[in-house]
Amino acid sequence: MLVQFSNMVIPLLILSVLLYGTYKKVPTYEAFVEGGKEGVAMAVSLLPFLLGMLVSITIFRASGALDAFVHLLEPVLAVFHIPPDIVPLALTRPISGTASLGVATDIIQNDGPDSFLGKLASTMQGSTDTTLYVLTVYFGAVQIKKMGDALKVGLLADLIGITASLIICYILFS
Repeated sequence: MLVQFSNMVIPLLILSVLLYGTYKKVPTYEAFVEGGKEGVAMAVSLLPFLLGMLVSITIFRASGALDAFVHLLEPVLAVFHIPPDIVPLALTRPISGTASLGVATDIIQNDGPDSFLGKLASTMQGSTDTTLYVLTVYFGAVQIKKMGDALKVGLLADLIGITASLIICYILFS
């Protein structure tokens, strides 16, 4: 019964919006077509920002700069009992969801989904957001130039999410 209900939620939601629009005498079909046009225009305007972000991440990972940076941090990480293998995920997650998903997938394939690192990677993926991606793509699309406060708050939230992931995983899984 729950499966049938969940299969009907989205169609019922769409139907209720259409019925409400018709009740309010809104030309629903024309509004839908106009929204579709705006959606396509928005997607096209986002492509340069998205492409630039993905190319930058790929170059950073492929050049070995990420691995060299993690190697430099190993003494500090040891003091705080942070596994060095999780640092690439913590660094890429605020930048790009696709890149961080690739890093998390590598961790899970190498260490297994039930390993401490696999659980930590999964928890970190769910506890943080792609702050720089969101700021670049969405603020760039609407041409907002001043994003300093949004950047600070977003990165602080990512730091809190990463820290909480580490603490929770150490409490629950070690």
